[in-house]
Formats: sequence, structure tokens, C-alpha cells
Amino acid sequence: MNQNLLYILAFMAILVAAGYVYNRKSVLAQARSGAVQNGRGSMAHWHSQANYHGYFTAWITGLVTFAIFIGGVFIGGSGLPFLLAWLGVIILSGLATILIVNRKITPQFRARNYVERFIKLSLILLSVIAVLTTFGIIMSLLFESLRFFDKVPVLDFLFGLQWSPQTALRADQAGQSGAFGAVPIFAGTFLIMLVAMVIAGPIGLMIAIYLSEYASKSVRKIVKPLIEILAGIPTVVYGFFALLTVGPTIRNFAEGFGFSVPTQSALAAGVVMGVMIIPLISSLSDDVINAVPQTIRDGSYALGATKSETMKQVVFAGALPGIIGAFLLAISRAIGETMIVVMAAGRAANLTGNPFEAVTTVTVQIVALLTGDQEFDSPKTLAAFALGLVLFVITLILNVIALTVVRKYRERYD
Repeated sequence: MNQNLLYILAFMAILVAAGYVYNRKSVLAQARSGAVQNGRGSMAHWHSQANYHGYFTAWITGLVTFAIFIGGVFIGGSGLPFLLAWLGVIILSGLATILIVNRKITPQFRARNYVERFIKLSLILLSVIAVLTTFGIIMSLLFESLRFFDKVPVLDFLFGLQWSPQTALRADQAGQSGAFGAVPIFAGTFLIMLVAMVIAGPIGLMIAIYLSEYASKSVRKIVKPLIEILAGIPTVVYGFFALLTVGPTIRNFAEGFGFSVPTQSALAAGVVMGVMIIPLISSLSDDVINAVPQTIRDGSYALGATKSETMKQVVFAGALPGIIGAFLLAISRAIGETMIVVMAAGRAANLTGNPFEAVTTVTVQIVALLTGDQEFDSPKTLAAFALGLVLFVITLILNVIALTVVRKYRERYD
């Protein structure tokens, strides 16, 4: 049945394309005929160009055939006779729509207005869908989190210092009551994110400054694509690299000074994660720096400033809002990473500020809580939604802070 639906959708696409081509050619033919009669340009006395008439026909044809398609889906018939009848109705309705719209073609018909109105309504609909999707995600997190907080006090979750979510699955089972203090998890998340940003922030920003202000065009064409290749490497490969190379290297280096360091540590995960998000910062910052008008640079040079002084005092200041946005996006990427942390930092919920120890993050715990044979109503499973809700609130606060800073500096440098 699914394959048959694809065939029907293909026929609908063909009808839409045919409507566009047929009525566009019809408009051009009428326009040429009118031009011969009155000696004016072929489309001079037409309100809308031929493309708009084609788009209008395609739009109407698509709506009619899609409505019939949805109707057939709701009817839910099966068998070859039903499919043939369904397809026949769609084809006949599409062809009839094309011919009816073709009869409406006149030089005064405002096809452009209808097409632009349809585009505007489509954009509004897509925006509403995006907003409703966000609202649905928030409500689902909130609803399940409230169920969790009915079983575990909010203060115990937000300020508890021990995370051990193992609980008995049934009342007749012997098991732990569970400890749901989330402080160690969020501490581990921010520790790894901090290590990653210490690596990626300065390096990515310096790369962007070099490529935009100092590198020649030939060097830029080679270096920038090579750096962006890092963004295309799968995170599981980064995880293997962290586990098999970076972790043992850090351990051996520390043992050389007489320290005992595990292979899995926040430092190993943070370093590799920082390498992964370098292209994010460098590419976005490079684009922002290049967007600063050249006239601002020329004015600085005319006043006697050097290239480095111009970069520090003028270009960097003007590009600061965009650079802040790049850093915020990189932070969000680091907070949401899972695979590298699982392989390089482990799952131990340790409350520590030592980057040489194993820690865990929010995303890793969410995956661990929602996988395996678990009851959905248990506190262990519902804890994943509470973690997601708190992480969402933290990310929202970071966005608000970033927007405030961006607005402040835009008012100064626009």
C-alpha cells in the first residue's frame, strides 16, 4: 500500500507540473497573438507574467488533487479496483482543474496577486506549525516532568548531590529507592562544555580572523574547506578517537608526573568535542567578520591605525554580535553532544570540578534512562523528562542573555 501511495503522489506531481507548463505556454501563445494584432510587446498589456499564471494553475491543481488524495486515505479502501478508481478520480480532477483555470486566463487576470498571497499564507502556516511544534515539545516535557515531581520533590532533584536512579520495577521486587539529585549531572555537562569551549573558542576565532583578514585568497580556498571537513566527521568517530587515542595519551602523560588518571575523563571528552566544534565557530565568525563593511576598515586605515589595531578596535567590535551568536551555537552543540561523552567520559555521575575524572552529562543520562526494559511510569524513566526540561530552561536563559548582549552592541555599532 505504501508503494501505491508513492505512485499516486508521483501522478499528482506530474499533474501539477503539467498544469504549470500547459497554462504558461497558453499565456505566451495568447500574448504573442495579441502582440501581432496591436503591435505592442507580447506581455505589455498583461497584468501578470506567464510564470505567475503557471504557478497559479499548479497551486490550484495541487490543492484539488491533494484534497482527493487525503479523502482516499481517510476512506482507507484496499484492493486494485479501489486504487484504480482513486487514481482515476485524481487524474480526471487534475485535468479538469487545468482546463477550467485555462479558461480564466485573460490579460486582466491577477494571477500574480493570488500567487503572492498563497506564498504569504504558506509562510504563515509554516511559521505556525513551527511554533505549535515548539509548544508541543514544551508541554510534553512539562507534563511528564510534573508526573516525576509528584514522586520526587523538586528541591531534591534540583539541589540533590547524589544521582542513582535505580529503582524497583514492581512493588514485589527488592530494589533501591533511587536518588535523583541532578547536580552531578549538570556539573559534568558544564565541565565538559567548558573544556570544549576553552579549546574551540580561541582556536576557532583566531582561525576566522586569519582567514578573513590576513590569509591570501589562494590560502583561504584551501584552508577553509579543510577545516570544515571536521564538521563532516561522524561523532562516533570522534568518540573512537577520544577513547583510543586522546584518553590514553592524557593518562600516560599524567602518569609520567606520578598522577593516576582514568582513560575516560572530562578532559578527553572536552578536548575532542572542542576539536569537533571548531568549524562551527570559525566558519560563522569568518562570515560575520567578512560582513563588516570595507569602508569601516578603510576609515580606520586612513586615521593611521595598523591592520591589527583595526581588527581589534573596529572590525571585531562591529562583528561582536555575530561572534557571540557563533559561540552560543557552539555551546548548544557541546551541551547536546552524546556519543563522545559516552565513549570518552563514561556514565559515572561524579560531582567534581576535576577534568581528569570521569563524569556524565544530561544527554547521556536521558539516553540511559529511556533505553532498556523500563516501566514508563517509574521515576527512573520520568526523570529523563525532568532533565530535558531543566536543560531546556538553561538553554533558554543562555539565549536570552546572548540576545541582550547582541542588542546592546548592535545599538552601539550599527
